[in-house]
Amino acid sequence: MPVLSIFYGIIVRMYREQGGKHNMPHIHAEYSGEEIVVALDGTVLEGSFPKNKLKLLEAWIVIHHEDLEANWKLLSNGEQFFRIDPLK
Repeated sequence: MPVLSIFYGIIVRMYREQGGKHNMPHIHAEYSGEEIVVALDGTVLEGSFPKNKLKLLEAWIVIHHEDLEANWKLLSNGEQFFRIDPLK
């Protein structure tokens, strides 16, 4: 699964999921063994994260929403994704 960004120990991934179980644009994130799936609108679809790390991830999603949508379209079309700047 392509890694889009890494910040504060959070690894953010996105992959082509044609016909997948979530049926909406989303990311997968991992932190210290915890995994979460979050829609691009911020809705948690699966899993959980420590509250402070979830807030960081949510802020990053808001800041990079357009980049995330662009990557979703690229990956859905079988094209190459691009990395997104980490939260600073």
